[in-house]
Amino acid sequence: MPSLEKAIIINTVTGERVPVMFNPEEYSVSRDINYAQTAIYGLSAPLLQFVHGNMQTLEMELFLDTYEKHREGNRTLNAAGADVRQLTRKITDLMNINPGTHAPPVLLFTWASLSFTCVLARANQRFIMFLPDGTPVRARLQVTFNEFRNTELQVKEIKPETADYSKLHVVTQGETLSMIAYRQYGNPALWRPIAMLNDIDDTRSLPVGLRLLVPRLPFRDVETGEVYQ
Repeated sequence: MPSLEKAIIINTVTGERVPVMFNPEEYSVSRDINYAQTAIYGLSAPLLQFVHGNMQTLEMELFLDTYEKHREGNRTLNAAGADVRQLTRKITDLMNINPGTHAPPVLLFTWASLSFTCVLARANQRFIMFLPDGTPVRARLQVTFNEFRNTELQVKEIKPETADYSKLHVVTQGETLSMIAYRQYGNPALWRPIAMLNDIDDTRSLPVGLRLLVPRLPFRDVETGEVYQ
């Protein structure tokens, strides 16, 4: 029978490994994104504009016990009756500021196929069993890990262009705004948003090599309030 694989929290700054005493019964992963709402006169609902994504969060409850002696292989994890806060501190200390990076350390939470690069954002300790002298010997630790992804990695993944336009189009020989609108939107009648965004007055003559910003739809004319979509 294969041995039980334990979840481990790794401090990527120091290399310290903090094994979880008992694997969690369950965990949850959540993610959300933010949209801005733009009210348009005459429409029954606001238009939604993507603003930014938020990090994923990993949440779980960890159980720690020192009432009894626990071993892992030939290694003793704790003495019977030891203060369980000695174990909870190994986890909560992962929120301490590292003097070298001036920030709490980036962590790697691994368990079987789960590999989550993160920081420890929240830890709620609940002590549930005590010795006669008041020493806590059992605890439940509710932890929240926030996903950590640096800017360089995100830029490589999504390759953003800008928040105001979706594409950059370079004019070729014989192209007109109507042709470009058809290629970009599937509708040649939607050439006006491209003309307005690029301040084009002479729509009949486009110089070869001209770089045009192609706006996202829906597009609102700020002067007339007309919405193109």
